[in-house]
Order: sequence, then C-alpha cells, then structure tokens
Amino acid sequence: MKVSIIATVKNEGEALRPLLDSIIDQTRPPDEVVICDGGSTDHTPAVLDEYRQWLPLQVISAPNSNISQGRNRAIAATTGDIIAGTDAGVILAPTWLEDLAAPFADPAVQVVSGWFEADPYTDFEVVMGATVLPARADIDPATFLPSSRSVAFRKSAWAAVGGYPEWLEHGEDLVFDRALRERYGPFAFAPDAVAYFRPRSSLRSFYRQYYAYARGDGKANLWPKRHAVRYATYLLALPLLLRWAWRERWLGWALLACGVGTYSRRPAERLWANTWGWRPPARARAFALIPVIRLVGDVAKMLGYPVGVLWRLRNGPPAADR
Repeated sequence: MKVSIIATVKNEGEALRPLLDSIIDQTRPPDEVVICDGGSTDHTPAVLDEYRQWLPLQVISAPNSNISQGRNRAIAATTGDIIAGTDAGVILAPTWLEDLAAPFADPAVQVVSGWFEADPYTDFEVVMGATVLPARADIDPATFLPSSRSVAFRKSAWAAVGGYPEWLEHGEDLVFDRALRERYGPFAFAPDAVAYFRPRSSLRSFYRQYYAYARGDGKANLWPKRHAVRYATYLLALPLLLRWAWRERWLGWALLACGVGTYSRRPAERLWANTWGWRPPARARAFALIPVIRLVGDVAKMLGYPVGVLWRLRNGPPAADR
C-alpha cells in the first residue's frame, strides 16, 4: 500500500521547517511527499529544495491557485493509493501517518479522520485554543468531519467525488468531507493521528479567519440553520434580554450573567484543564477572554455569511450543486 502526503504552501519560509521535520520523523515514512506551491515570492522554494535530500519530495508550482486547486493538483500528481492530507503551519505527531494508514488494511475503508490539537505559544493562544477547538470528548467519531490538516483517503475516492471544490476558497474541506460522507458513509477515526497547530495570536487575525470561514459557508450553503439561530440570538433575543435586564436591574443582570456563563461553559471547562498552575490573576483574565473571543467570532460570522450568500445569489450554485 503506497501512501502519499500532500500539502499546499505559499510564502511559508522558515515556518515550513517544523512540518517537514515532523514528516522526516514519522514512524511510517511516506512513499512520497507532493507539495503544491501557490506562487511563493519568498524563500519557500529554497527551503523545499533543501529538504529533497531527506524526503521523497516533489514540488509543483501553481501560481495564483487557491487551496482547493493546490490540493487537487498535488493529489493528481501522486502515485500512491492512499492520500494523507495536511497543511503548512502544523507539526505532525510521530505516529501520525502510521495511525492514519492502518485502517486502510480493511478494503472497505475509504476515508480516515485524523485529529488536531492546539500548539499555543502565548497565554492568549491557550485561551483561543480552548475557546474555538473541540476536545476529543466533544465530538462523535461517527459524524465528525475532519479538517484537511489531518485526514487520509483513497485516491479513487477523491476522484469519485470530483476532488476539492475549486470554486471555494474557505470551508472547502467541509464540502469535500460531505461529498465523501454522502458517497461512502461514516469515516474511520484515528484519534492518535494528531496534527498540532498554532491558534490565532490576536483578535484581529481571528476575526479575519472567521469572516472568511463564514463567507465560505454562504457560498457553499453550509449550516444555514446555525447561522439563522445566531442572527435570531443577537438581533432579536439579546436586545430584548438587555432591555429587560435594564428594567429589572439586579435580577435582569444576574440572568444575563447566567446566560453568558452558559454560553462560555464548555470552553471554560477546557480552559480549566489547560491552566493548572497559573497564578489567579492570569487565570481570571484568561476566563474573562472567553466571551470576548466568542463574541468576535460570532460578529465575524454574521458579517461574512451574507457576503457569501450574495455571491451565491449572483453566480448561482456551482455545477456540482446543480
């Protein structure tokens, strides 16, 4: 069984080395590594060229391509039966590829979901990771849709669903996952195939990320009910609750505080486990950041989603959806 690792890069420079080093350290070495460069203007090509001496590395240049196009080009260039996808900016656990590849010993397995975890560098990033990333206990493996930073699938399955949607710049892995799920049913799950990545380091970069994700949701018509609930909560329920809280004073504000606590409960539980040993003032500031991060993310989604919907209304659904 020949296994290929694929990834896309653009202007990663020195930040690409941890990923490549972690591929070198795999307990099950890849048979080939195919990386699509989306048009780097820094020294990324030189870094990739350096690693040819340690990895069976092929680099494809595709200037101005988006992530979906880059992934499809990389996969098309592979000669392996099994494709293991990852991203620049991550570090792979040493057994990542071994754990992803093992379930394919069963010919019925078409897709294997890997896992991902935060690799924070700062206190803020610890809070960000706990707020936006699920723990393994939070997900149902039977319905989990993996990120393309940690996933494996048969090349024949990729071809059968038409590859990644090249009309979509963000959220493309969810559309791809859903196409695979519809065709092949639930995926196998490899919880120890972990890709570690650094969470966003500022509210500004987090806002841009979630705005782009929500715009992709609108373009792909993903999660319309979730977005409708979010609009109803912020534009209808919350103003009514604030008005009532202002009139009822202490009781109203107490109930509002309970609502914020409920809204932040699960991230707070994850953060509690991740901040043992922190000094009380630092820990208190960390917990206070949770509702702020969630609010910024929700605002970004509410602003980005209609932009994507407008694109869909103007352009019509992609051919794959018609």
